[in-house]
Amino acid sequence: MRKLLPLIIILLALFFIGRGWWNSQLAAVSNDTSTQVIVVSKGETFGKLASKLKQKGLIKSPWAFTLLAKQTGLGSKIQTGSFKVSPSMSAKEVLETLTSQPSDYWVTLLEGWRIEEMAQELSSKFQVPSSKFIKLAKEGYMFPDTYLFARDVTEEQIVQRLENTFNQKYTENLRAKIRASGLTENQGVILASVVEREARSDQVRQMVASIMLKRYKIGMALNADATIQYALGYQQKEKSWWKRHLTKEDLKVNSPFNTYLYAGLPPGPIANPSLSSLTAVANANPSTPYLYYYHDSKGNSYYAETLEEHNANVANHP
Repeated sequence: MRKLLPLIIILLALFFIGRGWWNSQLAAVSNDTSTQVIVVSKGETFGKLASKLKQKGLIKSPWAFTLLAKQTGLGSKIQTGSFKVSPSMSAKEVLETLTSQPSDYWVTLLEGWRIEEMAQELSSKFQVPSSKFIKLAKEGYMFPDTYLFARDVTEEQIVQRLENTFNQKYTENLRAKIRASGLTENQGVILASVVEREARSDQVRQMVASIMLKRYKIGMALNADATIQYALGYQQKEKSWWKRHLTKEDLKVNSPFNTYLYAGLPPGPIANPSLSSLTAVANANPSTPYLYYYHDSKGNSYYAETLEEHNANVANHP
């Protein structure tokens, strides 16, 4: 027993030294009670978050912080949004703060959504009545993106933010190109909204924009299904604002947005276009040899110079 006593003492000493070091790594960085805003982004890894906290002087050790998160199970409960964290908080207090209700929430508004779809998403996360947002929002000018908004944000603030972002993205360079093509800036937005709903990749958007601009310039009807979908509105059976399969009767709907019945552009945007669609319109080439485009069920696109070629594309690529 006497021979084991020194070993026991050494082991106990190592244990208390290790425990002291561990506790020191989880202790507050300082007594500074001022707070910093930490933004946790969607998809951000815990390792990246721990490194960010270390860089900002809010934790001592990313390694110890990560291990604590695993031990407590709090690492899987981290929320997205913004949080106020202080150097005077212990590592555990920082973790608990990041798993609590954030000060601000992320919301993603998808490209090609109409304002009613945006309103639905916003009202599900904030105290923003859909009807008020729809009344204030301007179709086509609510830029689709991922935003961070305060919990108590108002519909006026959201609309202003989306419109300001649109004005930043819709640069004078893009506007100048659109004016040079013979369209007004507003017509450019209208056409971009149609292109957004009619195409799904940058390359296809460029082709569709060129074909649409060519049709517009020669006085041909745009014949864009998306404008019919917009005119038809919400589809109760599909729970969607965009009817999936249009019928021959749908193509006869009496609406100024029906580009099968009325030549020229619709009277306003039908959705909120992405920067890609605005750019496609700005760079559209009306000298393209094609007048028709067709997307098959697999998402492949085919172009034709004549109606006969177009009908063949439809028949051969269901």
